[in-house]
Amino acid sequence: MARMASDAIFTGLEGSEAPEGAALQHGHWRRRNRLSSGVEALERFLGVAGFDRAPWLAVAFAAGIAAWFGLSNAKQWLALMALCLGVGLLAAAAMRAEGRLPFLRLASILVPGAVALGCLTVWAKSEMVGAQAIPRPLVAELTGQVLGREDQPAEERVRLLLAAREPESGRAIVVRVNVPIMAASPDIVEGATIRLRARLMPPSPPMLPGGYDFARTAWFLGIAATGSALGTPVIVTPSAQGVGLARLQRRLSEHVHARLGGSPGGIASAFASGDRGGIAKADEDAMRDSGLTHLLSVSGLHVSAVIAVAYFVAIRLLALWPWLALRVRLPILAAGTAAAAGIGYTLLTGAEVPTVRSCIGALLVLLALALGREPLSLRMLAVAAVCVMLLWPEAVVGPSFQMSFGAVIAIVALHGSDPVRRFLAPREESWLARGSRRLAMLLLTGVVIELALLPIGLFHFHKTGVYGAFANVIAIPLTTFITMPLIAIALTFDLIGAGAPAWWLCGKSLELLLALAHWTADRPGAVTRLPAIGSGAFVLFLGGALWLALWRGRARLLGLVPALVAAVTLLLLRPPDLLISGDGHHVGIVEDGGNRLLMLRDSRDSFASETLTELAGMSGELTPLAEWRGARCSPEFCAVELQRAGRTWRLLIGRNKDPVAERELAAACDLSDIVIADRWLPRSCQPKWLKADRSVLGQTGGLAIDLTHGRVASVAQGQGAHGWWNPRAPDRPYLPQGSPQGQPKAPNGQ
Repeated sequence: MARMASDAIFTGLEGSEAPEGAALQHGHWRRRNRLSSGVEALERFLGVAGFDRAPWLAVAFAAGIAAWFGLSNAKQWLALMALCLGVGLLAAAAMRAEGRLPFLRLASILVPGAVALGCLTVWAKSEMVGAQAIPRPLVAELTGQVLGREDQPAEERVRLLLAAREPESGRAIVVRVNVPIMAASPDIVEGATIRLRARLMPPSPPMLPGGYDFARTAWFLGIAATGSALGTPVIVTPSAQGVGLARLQRRLSEHVHARLGGSPGGIASAFASGDRGGIAKADEDAMRDSGLTHLLSVSGLHVSAVIAVAYFVAIRLLALWPWLALRVRLPILAAGTAAAAGIGYTLLTGAEVPTVRSCIGALLVLLALALGREPLSLRMLAVAAVCVMLLWPEAVVGPSFQMSFGAVIAIVALHGSDPVRRFLAPREESWLARGSRRLAMLLLTGVVIELALLPIGLFHFHKTGVYGAFANVIAIPLTTFITMPLIAIALTFDLIGAGAPAWWLCGKSLELLLALAHWTADRPGAVTRLPAIGSGAFVLFLGGALWLALWRGRARLLGLVPALVAAVTLLLLRPPDLLISGDGHHVGIVEDGGNRLLMLRDSRDSFASETLTELAGMSGELTPLAEWRGARCSPEFCAVELQRAGRTWRLLIGRNKDPVAERELAAACDLSDIVIADRWLPRSCQPKWLKADRSVLGQTGGLAIDLTHGRVASVAQGQGAHGWWNPRAPDRPYLPQGSPQGQPKAPNGQ
């Protein structure tokens, strides 16, 4: 025993290093085991939660497109694509032998690849179609060929798209010009060459951070200048084209307007030909505020109605021919007939992006019906989305794409959930109970769609309707089953001159639609306005909504977390204290408490006033700054004192460009924290914090200033080096100076 103990002691002394090595090996094994367990747990989650490749690949493709818009320059775009490709290659190498992880392997390889492909797609589209804007506003005489004509009788103008030469450089450009309707000859149509004198300007960037970016839209449309005609255009060469689709569309619109006047005629024309120019502004505003404006754009509802009617009629008529019914699959023939009807309707109504997008989706539904597959699924929706994004990747960041696909995703996800399937399952019951269940489901669907579209409306339009779900319960059946069939019947009977009764009934149905829109829009609290929400909150909303829609089981409920976080940020949202347009001409000051917007210039009905009130999240009365008790105004400047966070801010705001003695101006600047002017101010004007004159605003674009926290947001911060953003060269860089609340961010992001 003693010998054995002695041997054990000596053995322990000789191997004194062994316990440490064993511990290291054991720790390495435990870490590897934990990693393996985590990987397997993630694989199980993907399998149980229903990882469907097609929808998530479409989401990743869209994320790559959105990342291209969000990142600043080519280095960042290349870095994103390299990162995605690197992740995919590493995942492929690491899981080459892991055949037991199919979901995780596909996700880690395909999703980064889709992100990189999305970024590359929109970058390539931008390089191919983007048109550099003219460098400055000018007045010039143009000679160009008409590419498109859009009549807008409600605005008393005609909008022309011309292929012309830039006056200064001679390069080929596309110009959009507004011509007074009395000066636009009916012979000015596609293919004609005209000469006119016009006032031109570059496409406008956002007036303020969070505003509509027409410059970006024009870039992808290839438009280099917009403007208005001065005088009457002269036809140099008449059009040599035949009837053409555009002329057929215009003649159809004119025919509808001749049968129905006013806004009812404008809405009927929108349904028949896609021409919305005849709808009065007040009626269009009511449709928007009541949540019915989607009915004015030919999209999924209209295309689906046309295709559904064509399919139903075709399969019924074909079934009357026994010889054909016994030898040919009628659903295939009916689907082909309906597809032809849908494509023809899409082309006739102008083939706009929302219409083409809806047509693609409807054609996929027809294909599924012909093959005996599930016609409405997330996979089908993903295929339609990818088709649209390949052709129009820029649509991803626009409200039309987001709203249309968001609404359909909400419908498919809701009706595909287990509780709803059980609720709608066939059962023995009375017609009243069955109708009540269907009506309840219709209301629930409307509410879910409104909730899904609410963050999109707030992000893009800074307001959303409250009663839209209830208004749509009446409006959608009214337009789908009454108005659109009446338009089709009226147009058909017009061939024999007997369409008047149908037109009368159609007009009454459209008057009912407008009455519903005005009644809904006039209800207290019908429209909710909020200041511009940040992109971070918007991404949280979208991420949570997609998580809820695309997963199955209880795992989808995790999507509520980011959605609730984003909702909390909305509750804490407050408007900026100062809003300054990119030209310095318009300034809005939010009164302490956020109850009133003070305007430098009283232009109540202008686009600038509407933009300022929307981005401030207000709908109340506008007050001229000169009439406010806290402002002292001369003809040239207004001196304003604002109390924010226990500090008095002194503002000096220019009212015109009249000459001012430099010494007096310099003295006034020395006493001010912020100086704002739509003119170039001399170097001697040095305020304590921020100088926003024409030179600085030319670099930054519009500004939104939070005085409480000393933050400045600018249009330039969201533009980067994209081709549509062309800031003016600075006289000299100017950064805000330090304030008692700390060093704020510079408005130009430096």
